[in-house]
Amino acid sequence: MSGNARRPTLKDIAAETGLSMAAVSYALRGLHGTPETRQRVQDAAERLGYQADPVARALASGRSGSIGVLCASLEDLWQQRLAAALGRELLAPDRNAWIIDSAGDGDRQLELAQHLVDHRADAIVVIPVNPAAKGWAKIAQQAPVIAIGDALPGAKAKSEVVFDNETGVSTALRRLADAGHRTVAVLSPSHRIEAQRPAEEIAQRVAAGLGLEVRIIPCPHDLPGATEVARDLLSGAARPTGILALADSMAFGVYAASRELGLRVPEDLSLLGYDDQPMSQLLTPPLSTFHWPLDELVADVVARVTSAVDTNRRVRRTTVAPTLIERGSVAAPPT
Repeated sequence: MSGNARRPTLKDIAAETGLSMAAVSYALRGLHGTPETRQRVQDAAERLGYQADPVARALASGRSGSIGVLCASLEDLWQQRLAAALGRELLAPDRNAWIIDSAGDGDRQLELAQHLVDHRADAIVVIPVNPAAKGWAKIAQQAPVIAIGDALPGAKAKSEVVFDNETGVSTALRRLADAGHRTVAVLSPSHRIEAQRPAEEIAQRVAAGLGLEVRIIPCPHDLPGATEVARDLLSGAARPTGILALADSMAFGVYAASRELGLRVPEDLSLLGYDDQPMSQLLTPPLSTFHWPLDELVADVVARVTSAVDTNRRVRRTTVAPTLIERGSVAAPPT
């Protein structure tokens, strides 16, 4: 079609097929009509060179068809898997997903959330960098927000799918304590905020009850960054005998640093991961870690997005519990 040609419309397809404009619209979106009717409408649309106008559709329906998936950091391999799965499941004839990386910066994440609001995203799915940030209250007033991982205590999110970090962190620290460890480091996602994340608060509280000396160490997800943090930690005079990495991607850095320093896992250092990356099974020894039900989580989130967009109602929070997968990276501390 030339630049000066008139753009085909639904009216043209209706005239071509002998159907009403409403029937054509429903058929193009796969909502109503027999398979034969939908195919006839699709064939006519292709013959005429029809392309849906997303701006016109948004004005008519009040929806953009876009869902923002705002990740805390796509350096985290688990978030990559989650974002990819959400992108696949949220894709539909009248809907798409924008996958956006906040790069571990809480302030940047709020700016990106406002950007999604300004561009009329129908809903925002967020893995928050700073769940307690005051800015989430304003964002949640402007668009439906579905939080994953940590709840947003200061905002009225439409829905929250919360990780049971109480069970995960408690089980991990108890496993290390039962093996005889007394000095433990917890590697946690690095961020620019002073407030602790819920998992960090749980770690300190549970450690005190178990008689553990625990240190919270900020750590990036990328392998070079995690290796550097682990190298500094394991080279110090007060080297811990056990480490809980709140992401398997951080644990990979511990393996790399241990190899450089001549330390053996688990003979010299016990290590637990937290999100059961497939490649964790290929390490030597395989990494003990926690499995979270990703498929069920994705299905739950997609259902909540649909509910938020279609009904604008709040849905009760659900909690996702992990399962410890023992593989051989935890043993008694060296004597």
